[in-house]
Amino acid sequence: MGIKAQPGVMDIALYKGGKSHVDGVENVLKLSSNENPFGPSVAAKEALVRASHTLHRYPSTDHAGLRAAIGDVWGLDPERIICGNGSGEVLMMIAQAFAGKGDEVLFTEHGFAMYPIYANANGAKPVVVSERERVVDVDALLAACTKKTKVVYIANPANPTGTMIGEADMERLADGLPDGAILVLDGAYAEYVGGYDAGKSLVESRNNVIMTRTFSKIYGLGGLRIGYGYANQEIIDMLMRIRGPFNLSAPALAAAEAAMRDVAHTEKCRTDNAKQRDWMAGALAELGLPSDTSTANFILVRFASEDEAMACNDHLMTQGILVRLVAGYGLPNCLRITVGDEASCRRVVHAIGQFKGTKKDLDA
Repeated sequence: MGIKAQPGVMDIALYKGGKSHVDGVENVLKLSSNENPFGPSVAAKEALVRASHTLHRYPSTDHAGLRAAIGDVWGLDPERIICGNGSGEVLMMIAQAFAGKGDEVLFTEHGFAMYPIYANANGAKPVVVSERERVVDVDALLAACTKKTKVVYIANPANPTGTMIGEADMERLADGLPDGAILVLDGAYAEYVGGYDAGKSLVESRNNVIMTRTFSKIYGLGGLRIGYGYANQEIIDMLMRIRGPFNLSAPALAAAEAAMRDVAHTEKCRTDNAKQRDWMAGALAELGLPSDTSTANFILVRFASEDEAMACNDHLMTQGILVRLVAGYGLPNCLRITVGDEASCRRVVHAIGQFKGTKKDLDA
């Protein structure tokens, strides 16, 4: 045909999200996409309805109301916030602005599947760095850096492992990067960690760090696609030059602002998630299925083998329960299970218990 994509584009493997249905099964329980089982706050839903009356108007281009709300709640400078169509757009803009042909983009072996896509889409070389027992290895990341390194992505807490590194390790990583390289702290699950500032102090004390956040998880607005980034003014100014002027709809902006200010709903979601997460992890451990201590809204359950993980996933599907296979993340013997409400957590644990009992009978 004579038409060719830019270098790197054809190296991209198509992203596959969590399944949403099982053929022939009703009452499907979806625990595959780390969604908030409690949904958005009442205030966010009411704001969305009010916004429907002005759908004929263009949205604001400066996102001032949302940036002010984020600044008020998290103590951030609104002028240093950039909003995106999900945090994914901000993560992509970072690669667009700072990484290109001949550059390298680093991320860890079990890191978010979109990181290599951001690199390849912009002609940069994706570099995979090993982890240590499913935890980001700062020493390995620093050792992998070269003068070509321009962007280093880490999710903290990480997806799909649920593990995270502490402030001292983040500081050591930021301080050890080559000149001209940017550390990106992907904080999609940061709100689930009590007392964690998601990298705010690091951003405000250094010029080579940007943190990103999303409204898709604890705020329950995954269907509206809203996220943001926070960095020093110079980085934000660069990103603003490539951001589309109308990248967020008016309903999305209204709902996100209301969700951000409804601190009571966010705190309730955090508390309930921690309670059900810890119960589910403990119950599965009693079945002989360990998981690392998770700081997010999911747990990564480890099986004895890939075959056992696949068999358990197949069994769950027959029960109308969807979880996430994570072989594509280099974890073939694991299943990632979203923390649902109490009934959902008990349902999935009961189903896995049935599977383990059946397996034990077969092994006997």
